[in-house]
Amino acid sequence: MTVDLIELFGLRSRELVAFTGGGGKTTLLLELSRQLANRGDGVVVTTTTKLGLDQTDGVEIVWSLDLFQVESALDGAGTVFVLSEGDDYKVRGYEPELVDELFVDSSAGFVLVEADGSRGRPLKAPADHEPVIPAAATVVVVVMGVDAVGRTIFEAAHRPGTAAALTGLGEQEPITPKAAAAILTHPQGGLKGIPAEARVVIALTKVAVGNRAAAAQIHDLVAQHRRVQRVVTIPLLDA
Repeated sequence: MTVDLIELFGLRSRELVAFTGGGGKTTLLLELSRQLANRGDGVVVTTTTKLGLDQTDGVEIVWSLDLFQVESALDGAGTVFVLSEGDDYKVRGYEPELVDELFVDSSAGFVLVEADGSRGRPLKAPADHEPVIPAAATVVVVVMGVDAVGRTIFEAAHRPGTAAALTGLGEQEPITPKAAAAILTHPQGGLKGIPAEARVVIALTKVAVGNRAAAAQIHDLVAQHRRVQRVVTIPLLDA
């Protein structure tokens, strides 16, 4: 991958970056962690929900919030998963308040947190208890796969009933660029639960030749929203 996510997201010297939405946010988060580590930054990766165990392959895990253990791992590895528990399939992180404390207390330049689940769907409309964004987040990246456009809400959206309600469409109707933008910028959609001081980045992923026009339409619609600082388009990534 040649896209410089650090520059694209406008990251500063120290950030708590939360990822929400659908469309490959875990892949995006992990790629950002690699780019930061390659630059020499200390990076902690965690989640306020769950991650697939396979996503931790090749990265040291600290099964504790003990600061000594976290700092020792950062000194040796550069990038560390900080997790609470797991099984053969999923791992869990910590409550958002504890992630806030980790960001404040650790020496990591960057804490990256997956704060939402989408079950692999490209578009997400949150339930009442979602997303789970730490209050100290400085940047929230709201992710959507542009491959959702043209598919029905029922097919492409996680929580399709909620997504339909946010757009006024039926669950069996196709997602248009206008509908996608409406979900991304709705206070009960993509902008839900974002701390007031956090910078908002909308990341449109899986952009390819066939959907560039749709991506451009969503970009132009979303960029008009006063709460959105950046709208970025990202090509199809390897999972």
